[in-house]
This record gives sequence, C-alpha cells and structure tokens, in this order.
Amino acid sequence: MVKTLYLIRHGATLNDGVKRYKGSIDVPLSEEGIEQIKKVSLYLGQRLKDQKLVVYSSPLSRALRSAEIISQVFNLKPVIVPELRERNFGIWEGMSFDEIKERYPEEFSLWASNPLRYSPPQGESTIEVRDRVMKALKWILQPSDSSFQPDIIVVAHGGVNRIILCELLGVPLENIFRIEQEHGAINIIEFHDNYPVVKLINGDCTTY
Repeated sequence: MVKTLYLIRHGATLNDGVKRYKGSIDVPLSEEGIEQIKKVSLYLGQRLKDQKLVVYSSPLSRALRSAEIISQVFNLKPVIVPELRERNFGIWEGMSFDEIKERYPEEFSLWASNPLRYSPPQGESTIEVRDRVMKALKWILQPSDSSFQPDIIVVAHGGVNRIILCELLGVPLENIFRIEQEHGAINIIEFHDNYPVVKLINGDCTTY
C-alpha cells in the first residue's frame, strides 16, 4: 500500500522586508502568505479531491493558519502537533541575518558552515530538533487504526521540512541548507511499505 505525504511550508509572514530568524516567535501570515496558501489549497483540492486525508500542523500561527486554509477545502480541521514547531534559535530569535553576522560573526560562520556540529547560542541543536520532529512524523505515519490509512498533509516550517527531507533521503544533516524551502513550498513523498520515495521538493504553486 502506498501512502503519500504532502509536506508544506507555511506562507510568507508579516515582516519589515528583512530576513530574520523567527524560530519559536509566533509571527502571523501576511496577506501575501495567505494568497500563497490559497493557491496551495487549490492545487491540493484538485489533486486530492477523492482522497482520504488527515491534516497535521505545527502550533505556531503562521503554520496553523496555513493548515486551516488548506483544511477548509476538504472540510477538515488540522491536528496540532507541538513537536512540529520551528527550531528555537535562542538569543538569535527575531534578529536579522545582518545583525547576527555583525554581533556574532564567529558563531554565525560556524553555524552556517556546519549546522549539525554548531547551534545558535542558547537555542536548540539540530539533533534535538531532529529527534522531536522525526518522533512526531513516525506517530503521524502510523495511525492507531490500521484500517484507516489516509494520505497526509503536514504544514510546518523551513527548518523542520529540511530535516525531514534530509532524514528521508539519507542526506547528512550537515547539508540541511542545501535544500530550499520557499514560503508555500510543496514536497511530495510516497511511502511504499514504509520505504520513502521523494517525488517533489520545493514545489511552487504560486502560478496555479
């Protein structure tokens, strides 16, 4: 039996036009982000209109609102999974990339060169994030009711999605930044008797 996972990154968030580490800060979707996710929902609605589905989401509002928009197409409610939240970036949370480079140049360089070995000061390590995220994914993929085997939509974050994709592909976690995850990105993974086959990474629905 083939089970398909649709792994989605939330839409764009309210910001000042500067790239920042938002991490565990609860930042809402922007109007642009809402429109991005509406296009994702149209695509999924057409592709999955006759499928049994369950939608899971990170508890952070940017992901949960995205999951709610998608779920409305299928008359579902998203299941909140706390372990799908984005990484806690410690003292870097809310700071722009330029601010971090200026104030913590050595730490930022080490983190960018090897995010497995180095972590944001006072933040979660990549291993800590992997452990909680993959435990949650295992639970999501193995429902208690063996007679109900739906396809799955998971709405999470760039960092969370990169770790899931690395783990499923067997890519060393040092290389998480080699996988792009744009806002509203769709990743499609088929599980053939629990063997993952990645069909799409960072799919774009903005022109749908």
